[in-house]
Amino acid sequence: LQLVESGGGSEQAGGSLRLSCVASGWTGSRYCLGWFRQVPGSECEGVAAIYKGRTYYADSVTGRFPISQDGAKNTVFLQMNSLKPEDTAMYYCAATNNAVLFPLRRSQYNYWGQGTQVTVS
Repeated sequence: LQLVESGGGSEQAGGSLRLSCVASGWTGSRYCLGWFRQVPGSECEGVAAIYKGRTYYADSVTGRFPISQDGAKNTVFLQMNSLKPEDTAMYYCAATNNAVLFPLRRSQYNYWGQGTQVTVS
């Protein structure tokens, strides 16, 4: 399984960005997919996840960052709306084909993308 993120960049506070993560070498319906973010010197934070048709969100992004998949399930999106400076981070796409109990917990995932930087000013 390979994950490739795109869509990061710089945006002003209040604006929007959409992150995409294309997965290759997998059967999408068996995987839990998540978005994480990390600021240097801080813990990696689970932002959003989608698993068996259900979505999960960190409190900090609930109502602002909907996660979705395309019909073929090989691309997962993170629509980032009403951006805030505190959303600035490196964003990573993650996947696992293991059973998941805590979709926003980093330790649940065994595949990671290379990351895409989001900067909000």
